[in-house]
Amino acid sequence: MKKHENRINSRGETLKIIPLGGLGEVGANMMVYEYADQILVVDTGLMFPENDMLGIDYIIPDITYLIQRRDKVKGIIITHGHEDHTGAIRHILEEINAPIYATPLTRGLLEVKLARSGMAAKVKLETVKAGDTRKIGPFTVDFFHVCHSIPDGVGLGIETPAGLVVHTGDYKFDHTPVDNWPTDYAKLAEFQRRGVLALLADSTNAERKGWTPSERVIDDAFDKVFREAKGRIIVASFASLVSRMQQVGNAALHHNRKMAFAGVSMTDNARIARSLGYLNLPDALLINLEEALRMKDSEVVIMCTGSQGEPTSILGRLSTGTQRSFDVKDGDTIVLSSSPIPGNEENVYRTINRLLERGANVIYEAIAPVHVSGHASQEEMKLLMHLTQPKFFIPIHGELRQLKQHARLAAEIGIPQENIAVILNGQSVEFNNKRMRLAEKVPASYVYVDGSGVGDVSAAVMRDREVLSEDGIMIVNLDIDKNTGQPRRDPEFITRGFIAHTESGDLLAKLGKRVADTASRANGHMQKDVEQLVSNYLFNETRRRPMVLVNINRN
Repeated sequence: MKKHENRINSRGETLKIIPLGGLGEVGANMMVYEYADQILVVDTGLMFPENDMLGIDYIIPDITYLIQRRDKVKGIIITHGHEDHTGAIRHILEEINAPIYATPLTRGLLEVKLARSGMAAKVKLETVKAGDTRKIGPFTVDFFHVCHSIPDGVGLGIETPAGLVVHTGDYKFDHTPVDNWPTDYAKLAEFQRRGVLALLADSTNAERKGWTPSERVIDDAFDKVFREAKGRIIVASFASLVSRMQQVGNAALHHNRKMAFAGVSMTDNARIARSLGYLNLPDALLINLEEALRMKDSEVVIMCTGSQGEPTSILGRLSTGTQRSFDVKDGDTIVLSSSPIPGNEENVYRTINRLLERGANVIYEAIAPVHVSGHASQEEMKLLMHLTQPKFFIPIHGELRQLKQHARLAAEIGIPQENIAVILNGQSVEFNNKRMRLAEKVPASYVYVDGSGVGDVSAAVMRDREVLSEDGIMIVNLDIDKNTGQPRRDPEFITRGFIAHTESGDLLAKLGKRVADTASRANGHMQKDVEQLVSNYLFNETRRRPMVLVNINRN
């Protein structure tokens, strides 16, 4: 690679980069840039829970580091409108008061999100466009357009006294995007001429060889679906996937179908995108859901959420027959226009199976090209590195296996191994005088959101939920004479999720005598002794370990 020239940091200040989310998982993207005691935050994403995270709605980054330095945060940049980059914004703004910089469509989607939580009027939103430059504290940020699966995405050229850092956000090199707005190659080449200290680039598809196909290939797949479908067409996608809305609308126009949106989030996002000119759908094409349900099945297409099999989404409720507005029926063609997020495959395939059971014809990525990734594959990643020629490279946005593979690609094209840093959430990296080093680790554990609770579900609570889900619970009620300390009557047992009542008689009868004996002999540790006895007895008899709770009532 070309010999790199970089500015000398005359004041000796250090640039610190700290990932709080998105490095080690897919989602919850959040990066901190810190220089001269001032902080710039890039993205505030959420992550969907994994299968063993029972009862959790979603996960957000741990922002302890930012809360402790809230007065130093000079700005928050949101690179695009997807949930894995915007979903935690409300929680962040509850703790940190800083201006938010976003492109017009991203800003519109943020306003809808913040309005639902009553925060829209309290937040300072600043609109930026691709090609703009903003001074944010000690950072001079160049916003450049990147092609992705949502319009108006940007990458960042972050100029600091320590050097220029290029942060890609999510990107791909699509030469024929749906919105006819490809990634800004000229800006990337300009960064190279200025000298790039470090490149931080999306790693989501680092294991995928070749090039990511253009969004245009979906047009032919949709045309085939619309041509062959005899009944209703229901297309499930992310609520923020505006480019997919456009493609479904184009197909509906071509095949003389009316189009309706189902669900608040998708309806709101479509309205915002149309008002800002990012979604070009004629008024005559669009109808509301109620009208669509009254029309002939062959004349309508409905777009809804639920492509990830979320149980509370419209498609999730359709699969279980609990959607209030309408139901799946024979002859429906349902298209899942997405690929499963890693860790979410089970939910998606369960939803597909349920829809098939209810008589629908289900089309998904594995059987037809109804979805194309919005992320760069290996050849695009190599091209990006050649265009920018960074001195240092840090792979971001991905699980560890993807980060490692991205690092291998960087080494293959000539970036020295010692100039590549594969890091995980919380591991800070410092740059000073053209040198990079790993620095302190900061708190970066998962913060679980469960209903209205944020961060009040601990690892211990998650372990308890796992035990309950696997082996159930056994509650032992003891009525003890407060004067003699002896049981006044036989123990009462209540079980849930452990053993059927009809099968528990003999098991619990033997256990009751042992509990009474243990309680009568207990010397100050009755609760602990009874818990241990019950747990050991049940395991010996059933090879299962339900959660055991002992309730002692002294009268």
